[in-house]
Amino acid sequence: MTRVRRLARNGWAQGVGTALALVAVATLLWWRGPDWGAVWHAFDLVLWSWIVLAVALNVVSTTFRALSWSLTIGQALPRNEHPRLVHVFSAFGVGLLANAVVPGRIGELARVATLRRHLPEAPSGTSATLVGTVVAHRLFDLVPATILVVWVLLTAEVPHWAVVGLLITTGVGFALFALAWLGAKRQQRPIVRDGASSLRHLIGMARQGLTVLKAPLPLAGAVLLQCLGWLMQLFAVYATMQAFSMDVPLPAAGLVLCLMNVAMIVPLWPGNVGLVQAAVALPLRNYGVAYPVGFAFGLALQGLEVAVGVGLGLIALAREGISFAMLRRLESVEESREDVLAEVRELVEELDHEVAREGAPLSR
Repeated sequence: MTRVRRLARNGWAQGVGTALALVAVATLLWWRGPDWGAVWHAFDLVLWSWIVLAVALNVVSTTFRALSWSLTIGQALPRNEHPRLVHVFSAFGVGLLANAVVPGRIGELARVATLRRHLPEAPSGTSATLVGTVVAHRLFDLVPATILVVWVLLTAEVPHWAVVGLLITTGVGFALFALAWLGAKRQQRPIVRDGASSLRHLIGMARQGLTVLKAPLPLAGAVLLQCLGWLMQLFAVYATMQAFSMDVPLPAAGLVLCLMNVAMIVPLWPGNVGLVQAAVALPLRNYGVAYPVGFAFGLALQGLEVAVGVGLGLIALAREGISFAMLRRLESVEESREDVLAEVRELVEELDHEVAREGAPLSR
């Protein structure tokens, strides 16, 4: 088992596995995919003014999400340890870029490590609390997601094969949020320090980060900001539809947003490219949208989201004085440890070393 695990973590093995997966997906798409000539032709008539609007709406959506995380952090940390808003935005951008270019969701830890560097005077338990705020922040997505699914099921033309998936996803999400709420209501326990098991670390960090759930006003504010972020993303999807001259109602955009998120839950290969586009194009046929056009729309939609994440992430990297190559090296740090807090500490050290080598000042 250990030998298999080492092989799975080997860089060459991962590269070969990724390459084989991409070749298999490309072959399947070429063999069983849409009419590629029609797909490329769909881009000829794109209205680029709508694309610009979609990009702007995605940026606004990201801003709302970052503000929600900032509010969560502000509730979880003592007032004298609150990070500056600009540092929260910068860390959030680094996380977006890391998730886009590095496998394994290292972006969640990268944004914690980036923000932790700006809190050098904070106590040792701060890293655990920041990881917990990421857990809480992800849980807040369940509220707008559930609202969106209910609205879509009531108003959109949802294929029968998609109804079951949406209901299961909503049920699981509601159960997770309920468990988090009950866990946050329990008496607070001390944060688990070094030497404890990874499971106890995660439980302690999640409980500390979910402190916001015990305060009604910050909770409502964080959830509202997440809802606004999802709303802007819904409008971005609809704007992209207008760019492809799709004569469809707003609920169709909600259906696309739901199915995109469902298709991205389990990363079968990089970006789940092909699966996402099929999940988007198939239900749009009920609205009279040709499958190749829907597939082209799915490619554009996913490309816009990645472009916004990468663009904002590069700006954040420039501000932090971190090189792009550093993000690739963070992958080996994440794979070298099973202790979450140890990973964060090593990430902070790596980032500090990178900044010191580049000679960039660290703003507090």
